[in-house]
Amino acid sequence: MINQLREQINRYFVGKEEVVDKVLICLLAGGHILLEDVPGVGKTTLARTLAQSVGCSFGRIQFTPDTLPSDVTGASVFNMKTSEFEYREGAVRHQILLADEINRTSPKTQASLLEAMAEGQVTVDGVTYPLPEPFLVIATQNPIEFAGTYPLPEAQLDRFMMRLAIGYPAPEQELVMARNFLNGTDLRAVTPVCSADDICAMKRDVAGVFVSDGVLAYIREIVDLTRKEKKLALGASPRAMIALVCAARACAYIAGRDFVKPDDVREVAIPALHHRVVLSPEARITKENSDGILASVVRAARIPKE
Repeated sequence: MINQLREQINRYFVGKEEVVDKVLICLLAGGHILLEDVPGVGKTTLARTLAQSVGCSFGRIQFTPDTLPSDVTGASVFNMKTSEFEYREGAVRHQILLADEINRTSPKTQASLLEAMAEGQVTVDGVTYPLPEPFLVIATQNPIEFAGTYPLPEAQLDRFMMRLAIGYPAPEQELVMARNFLNGTDLRAVTPVCSADDICAMKRDVAGVFVSDGVLAYIREIVDLTRKEKKLALGASPRAMIALVCAARACAYIAGRDFVKPDDVREVAIPALHHRVVLSPEARITKENSDGILASVVRAARIPKE
């Protein structure tokens, strides 16, 4: 089923197999994704194709400075006929939610997503409403345009399991995209490979993937080294360690194993950690790259022998 999902998504989202794998890892691990890239590289196409391939409901909200928290969570509306307040669902009541240009809305509206992402529920006028399963937030932001934006605070960045960059496709892959467009490829033709219940069942299987004490200590050492690294002013949090464990489990699962290897940890370490660390002033001056620093941290960690 995982292979069928890959093939289906890659048929419509061309040339980014590694990104598709990372998205599937987040979906099965119960995490959320921040896509940070320039406009026009297929962020919306990826989210919509994923939702249709797994048979889940898809919602999209375009964040602007005047977007209100009630647009996200929903609101209580007075019904004149019944003389009672009724809950009207917001965009968050979909299984896969594309939060487009999340850094263009106010911090108050950004924060309205926090409860949904962390708890899988929303509270409106004191009443709590559970969200459908599975629930995945794919948020996007433009890294090159900062006028009229509200940068995401570190506390909210820490809620995302991975931050991914799609990048431009290779020349031959871009030609394939152009041919698909000329041939009239339509996203509405995407057929479900599995159902939402199948995804929930796979998530339960991922939760049963075995993590040995040695691999757990390896993950803990990577996190600890980020806190001791002089080029980082802020290291990874305990939530980051839990996210790394969950991502490594899902990585092992889609590789067809029921146990985690150090290779799985290395595969997901950088995308799971690079938005959770903050460069030191000295590293900023010398234009260090957080990915490069994290790569050296991962290399420095002792790989378990057993």
